[in-house]
Amino acid sequence: MLLELAAATASLSGCAMVWAVHGRSSSVFGKSVYRGDPSRRSIALTFDDGPSESTPRLLELLARHQAPATFFCCGAKVRRLPGVAREIVQAGHEIGNHADSHARLSLRSTAFIREEVLRAQRSILEATGVAPRLFRAPYGARWFGLGKVQRELGLLGVMWTVIALDWRLPADAVLRRLLRHASNGAILCLHDGRDTRPNPDIQSTLEAVRQLLPELSARGFHFETVSQILTPGRRQTS
Repeated sequence: MLLELAAATASLSGCAMVWAVHGRSSSVFGKSVYRGDPSRRSIALTFDDGPSESTPRLLELLARHQAPATFFCCGAKVRRLPGVAREIVQAGHEIGNHADSHARLSLRSTAFIREEVLRAQRSILEATGVAPRLFRAPYGARWFGLGKVQRELGLLGVMWTVIALDWRLPADAVLRRLLRHASNGAILCLHDGRDTRPNPDIQSTLEAVRQLLPELSARGFHFETVSQILTPGRRQTS
């Protein structure tokens, strides 16, 4: 009986740790959000793992539909493609911190986490003139010490309402997945890069976004950045 109780306790503790690290609503390792104001028919599109050589094609799609988005950029990629990072900001989109090398932060020291986040913060500021106020952990994995680093840099953690799985699903499956979870205040997570690879193939993402934007508009949704969608009572524009 005692062994069974110990096993059950260990299992529950393990589940609690998994939720603390990966749970979209978890703020155990730093303040974090996963959706915005539910009172407005607005959606926030977010893109991780960039910038990449394909990001300008995505910017063209967003511009065509006047859809602001939030790009969570890796510092190493910003240093490789500073001009593309500047294009994101110049097009009116929000830029966030996605750590420097896209390394998983779980099971890492606070010193490692600080260096990853701080180096990306500095690289983005140097390239664009903008200091990010939002942070998304690579793979959505948070860990001890991250909350302290976020507070030091004034960063709010951002998870997602739904993740597109666009790095492995075809465009039609990505589209169905996102539309199924579209709701007031939803934060949708897509990717304009593929981990740390140069010249990534993001055709699935581009095709899904090409179909997603007009369909969401037809359903009455408006597009906002993450910061905008988190602002209660913000006046919705057409």
